[in-house]
Amino acid sequence: MKIANPIYDVVFKYLMDDNKIAKLVISMIIGEEIDTLEFQYKDNIVEIERPAIDTDKPKASFTVYRLDFAAKIRLPNGAFKQVLIEIQKAKFPTDIMRFRRYLGQQYYTDKNASIKTIKGIEHKLALPIVSIYFLGHRLDFETAPVIKVNRTYIDLATGEQLKHKEVFIESLTHDSYIIQIPELKGKRRNELEIMLSVFDQSLKESDHILNINESDFSEEYREIIRKLQRAVFDEDILNTMNIEDEIVAELENKDRRIGDLIDTINEKDSVINEKDSVINEKDKALNEMNRLIEELKRKLGEK
Repeated sequence: MKIANPIYDVVFKYLMDDNKIAKLVISMIIGEEIDTLEFQYKDNIVEIERPAIDTDKPKASFTVYRLDFAAKIRLPNGAFKQVLIEIQKAKFPTDIMRFRRYLGQQYYTDKNASIKTIKGIEHKLALPIVSIYFLGHRLDFETAPVIKVNRTYIDLATGEQLKHKEVFIESLTHDSYIIQIPELKGKRRNELEIMLSVFDQSLKESDHILNINESDFSEEYREIIRKLQRAVFDEDILNTMNIEDEIVAELENKDRRIGDLIDTINEKDSVINEKDSVINEKDKALNEMNRLIEELKRKLGEK
C-alpha cells in the first residue's frame, strides 16, 4: 500500500490534525492513556517565505510546524493530570537551537497554566511539559529508535529515589521522548515500533511515497495508514512536499557554500600564517646579523 511520507512537515501535520489519530500516536509514545486532547496556540505555526530556486518561479512559502497539545491524562488510580505536549520534527542536527527557543517560550508564557483554588484563592499553576522530538538524523552515540528521558527525584544524602511529585519541580523540568527516524529501519520489536514504522525511510518508493504492507499493522493502527494513503491523492499536500524539497535543497546548498567559504578562509589564513612565520624568521635572521655586525664593530674599535 502506498502512503504519503510523514517525514514531510505538511504530511505530519495532516496526520496529527486528526484528533483520534493524535491521541493514539501520543498515547503510544508516552505510554499513558489520554482522555482528552486539544490543540493549543495554532499561531505558533510559522510561515517562512523564501525565493524559489528557479528565478522564473514565484516566491514559495514554507511552513515549519510545531504542534502543541493540552492533554488530560487518566492515571491508573482513576485520577487525572493535565500536561502540555509539544511535538517537533527536525531534519538537521542544527535544529536544536530552534527547539531551545520554543521550550523557552513555553516556560515563559503564562497561557500554559491551569487554575487551582486553594483556601478560596485562585492560583495559576504551570502545566508540566512533555516534549516529543521526531529526528530525521541520528544521534551521535545511541541507536535506540525511541528514547525516553525520564526525570527522577533523588535524595543526594542517601541516594534514595523520592516518590512524591512536587509542583515546583514539575513546573521547571520536563520529560522528553526522542524518536530517531533513521533507526526505525527494520525495527518491529513492540507495538510502538510497529506503529512508528510508517516513518521507516527504508520503505521509500520515492521521496514522497512509502510502500508498506497494511497486514503488518493491527486494526488499531489502520486509521493511521488510511489517513496517510488519502494524503497521496491530495494535490495541495503533494505541491507543498515539492516546495519543501526545493527549500531543503536550497538550504543544503547554502550550507555547502558556507562550508566552502569557511574552507577557503581557513586556507587563506593558513597561507597568511605561513607568510607571517617566514617574515618572523627573516626578522630574527636580520636581528641576529645586526647583532653580529655590532659585535664585530665593537671588537674592531677595541683593536
